[in-house]
Amino acid sequence: MNVSLIPYIVLILMGAAWGLSIPLTKITVSTGYGQFGLIFWQFFIAVIVLGFILLLRRKRPIFERKTIFLFIVLALLGTIFPNSASYVATYYLPASFIAILIATVPMFSFPMAMLMGLEKKDFRRISGLFIGLLGIVILTTPEASFPDRHLLIFIPLALLAPFFYAIEGNYVDKYGTAGQDPIQTFTGASILGTFMILPVTISTGQWIDPFQPWPIENYTHVASSCCHAFAYCTYVWLVSRAGAVFTAQVAYFVTAWGVAWSILILGEETSRYLWLSVAFMLFGMFLVLPKNNRVKTTSNVGAH
Repeated sequence: MNVSLIPYIVLILMGAAWGLSIPLTKITVSTGYGQFGLIFWQFFIAVIVLGFILLLRRKRPIFERKTIFLFIVLALLGTIFPNSASYVATYYLPASFIAILIATVPMFSFPMAMLMGLEKKDFRRISGLFIGLLGIVILTTPEASFPDRHLLIFIPLALLAPFFYAIEGNYVDKYGTAGQDPIQTFTGASILGTFMILPVTISTGQWIDPFQPWPIENYTHVASSCCHAFAYCTYVWLVSRAGAVFTAQVAYFVTAWGVAWSILILGEETSRYLWLSVAFMLFGMFLVLPKNNRVKTTSNVGAH
């Protein structure tokens, strides 16, 4: 296979997995489960699944000062902060809307990359930010098949997730993963994240008892957690090889797959305004992303 095609294939698969997690999460949060309880089990499931893979590979996360700091940062920016917001927003907003708003990841990522010295100023790409913003505005119009106009206040909350993902991607792009491969990195972050979120989960009364009879929502959370673990590992892997802005293109595929999965699984209705919003968001991403995407071919994860 042409090596240069691998990053694009990874983007498609990662987008499909993350996109699938959106309607699955919509089903899960419909029970009223608290966001912290869901985050705890998401971490815990990731530790079990990825820990088993590491066991087969005879590897483990390396816990030392530098990696512990990395794991904490990734647990916060990659799961705790964004999911605390997105689980609440997903309860109120249609899953297809959440999928569209995820498309703002590269629009947050580019100005951050400029501030961090990872990207240069570019008028074409800056104009893409404003076109993407128009896509969000269209999404809030009365004709956009929004179920309840009062719920528009949750759109800024939903935008916190792509904001934190953009910070995380640029952080990994600039500082690497301290010599850890993606599975070691996410397993380490999940282990520390489990201990970090547990006291919050218990103190807020959001503990979810796994020994109670399981409704279908519990199974969808397991499935979405596995999707998240797969997508997150491939995200870290691709950032280390292709850079944060290139990897942010996954938002194209998360949006497309997310809307498609939401229609297929949840039967959500759409309107021409929703598709117009999608068109603006995708065109904005097209302008924001560089013409010549930087794809590294190094074999050492975290090499910068």
